[in-house]
Amino acid sequence: MDSSKELLSVYDEVSKCNKCGFCQAVCPIFDITKDERSVARGHNAHVRKLIEGKLEVNKELKDPLFECLLCRTCVANCFPAVRTDKNVIRGRAEYMRQVGQPKIMTFLFHRLLPDQARMAKYVRLGALGKNSGMTKLVKALGILKWFGKDLDKAEGIIERLPMRFFRDRVGELTLSPSNPSMRIGYFVGCGFNFVLPHVSEATVDVLVKLGAELRIADNCCCGLPAYGYGDLEAARKIARKNMDILEAMNVDLIVTECASCSAMLKDYEELFEDDPANRKRAEALAKRVQGFSEFVSAHMPEEIPARVSRSLKVTFHDPCHLCRYQGIVKEPRAVLQGMPGVEYVELPEADRCCGAAGSYNILHYEQSMRVLDRKMENVQRTGADVLITECPGCCIQLSYGVRRAGLSTRVMHISQLMRDVYWGSPC
Repeated sequence: MDSSKELLSVYDEVSKCNKCGFCQAVCPIFDITKDERSVARGHNAHVRKLIEGKLEVNKELKDPLFECLLCRTCVANCFPAVRTDKNVIRGRAEYMRQVGQPKIMTFLFHRLLPDQARMAKYVRLGALGKNSGMTKLVKALGILKWFGKDLDKAEGIIERLPMRFFRDRVGELTLSPSNPSMRIGYFVGCGFNFVLPHVSEATVDVLVKLGAELRIADNCCCGLPAYGYGDLEAARKIARKNMDILEAMNVDLIVTECASCSAMLKDYEELFEDDPANRKRAEALAKRVQGFSEFVSAHMPEEIPARVSRSLKVTFHDPCHLCRYQGIVKEPRAVLQGMPGVEYVELPEADRCCGAAGSYNILHYEQSMRVLDRKMENVQRTGADVLITECPGCCIQLSYGVRRAGLSTRVMHISQLMRDVYWGSPC
């Protein structure tokens, strides 16, 4: 079967790989597997051979292609800066084109993610099963193993799911101060809406207290799950829908506290390389999107009273989609270091992936846990009371890691800590 246009588009990029091997020293997955197929130069070699017709799509190719975390650590440490993450995604798209995408993934990417109302119904059903203990029964019976070798092990990553989501609570929240200084479009991420709505509430509270009038976007998923899996058609469909929604909002900026969402929104232009009209729209949108700490670091008052009764030792984990995808590193640290009552301590290997990577911790549980264990060892070294991050996947994964390791460290989003420290409203 001839290679697709999507795959051919990255031939020049994969050809930039000079096989030097510097990616080996930094790849979290190669560190575990010691398998050349797991590292960037292995991925690039596979994709290049697919394009040149020297390699066939088969089951042996699936694991190397889909076990990549897409963390971009290799890109950051590559002399020619080969976009291995982009090459891997195009390889995944080609694999699915030839082998066929599982029906459940097609349903998720094309039917659920673009429709948040429908998505809410299915998540609520999942919450009923999770909170009633049904999933524990299913796990005990081994039923989850029918769907994947690691699903039964991953069942405990999330302790409990809320029955009321953030969008259900919007009517109860204050969305504007008495004298607003700016209008902000708040992009609601799926992870915070459906799993961690209390984080979204803290974010809204902080943004309003900083003078923003909030307008809640009627957005759907940002499209990252579909894109990461290689379903580029679904990702483009979602991107076009969100661009329509966000362009119609009369706001100064689009802000989200989800690092994955802000990274994806800023990268929409990569989805439309052969579509000049939509690429232009995506470029304009990217200029209006800001992550939470990116926004707060520029709008924080010089002096604001704190309401903390004791000193907190705090450390920070850099989400991959924040530090390497967006280059946002100094901003969250500046916010944390400027907080009264906070003793900031740098986390060793702070920018090393925690192993969440979307659904990676579910589909590749054992590898994900080994990546997470290294992260927890570093957290323990800091002696921190609070571990801060800026991504729902990281929040969930790190909370699970703390429970697994028996640590007393509390995992929080930076917006939660800000609300707690400055306004005495613990989440």
